[in-house]
Amino acid sequence: MQSRPAIPALVVTFASDLISFLKSAFRSRITLVAENLFLRKQLAFYREHKIKPQPLTDAARLSLVFWSRLFDWKSALMIVKPETLTGWHRKGFKLFWRWKSRRGRPPVPQTVRELIVRMARENPTWGQARVADELSLKLGIFVSPRTVRKYWPWQPNNDTRNRVSTQHWATFVRNHADAIVACDFLMAVTARFQFLYVLVILELGSRRILHCNVTTHPTAEWTLQQFREAIPDENSYGFVIHDRDAIFSAELDEELVRGIGVRVLRTPPQSPQANAFCERLVGTMRRECLDFLIPINERHLRRMLREWVGHYNSGRPHSSLGPGIPDRGQSCVESRKGYGRAVKNLKVIASPILGGLHHEYSWEQAAA
Repeated sequence: MQSRPAIPALVVTFASDLISFLKSAFRSRITLVAENLFLRKQLAFYREHKIKPQPLTDAARLSLVFWSRLFDWKSALMIVKPETLTGWHRKGFKLFWRWKSRRGRPPVPQTVRELIVRMARENPTWGQARVADELSLKLGIFVSPRTVRKYWPWQPNNDTRNRVSTQHWATFVRNHADAIVACDFLMAVTARFQFLYVLVILELGSRRILHCNVTTHPTAEWTLQQFREAIPDENSYGFVIHDRDAIFSAELDEELVRGIGVRVLRTPPQSPQANAFCERLVGTMRRECLDFLIPINERHLRRMLREWVGHYNSGRPHSSLGPGIPDRGQSCVESRKGYGRAVKNLKVIASPILGGLHHEYSWEQAAA
């Protein structure tokens, strides 16, 4: 039995058999019995004289398999053995499932696979979603995180963290994200074991870092000055979220309300999830910057954070934005369907960030 029977022959054979079957349905029972005996006599004559039948076509074999399901065929089968007919049925079933299980999407080209491996190795802190976002936003190559996982060069740690949040708070943040500013402090240690305090101010709607600065002695006066530098006089912000750290005193909150015109939302005690966006930003800053670099002094830390914040705002894809990039002026490249065929005259270049800790990818015209 051939692996791929001709489709036109199958259609013609089944159509002819179906017409004959429908015609027989309107004939009398006596006529059908007489015709059956008449045909059996002719077949018996061929068997007595040992006349070898011609090989059946694939269409004829599939037709016999189909019609054998409607009656007890074993007594009527003469030209082949019963084992042969059941073998045809098994082969037909395999062909059916081979067709039904045929490959769907085209495979990812080798060039894209190598690019996924390259990004993963050059950026050890990145996850699969980050690589997928980088490919789609910067290079126009749309692959899912699941596809990136398939070609990941090592087994990543896929531990998930549960986010604890109430529906009412989530709804409030979603409806007022563009008017909310969140802030938080984190601590860094220099090479001489000096403690430095970093203040980050985040715009929730765009995930853009409005301000970031370093000090050795955080005070309410210094913090208020940072808000004045981060938030202009004419602004559309209505709320500021911060925790209950002693730095955020009642006097500071009053100055924020009176001088900047925002309403202060203090998080409940021991509830970091109430300021989840800024807490996540602090974690990202540690995982992508501070955990891998040791600042020499305050000036060095400020320079490091300035470079990282620039990358975060204008070059780092954010999954929560669709994915997207916080700076609204940054546009994404068009999709390059077909991968290798569409980028024949282009090559991918990598721009190092923080000495190669991270990279930003873009297209460049290849040399002739």
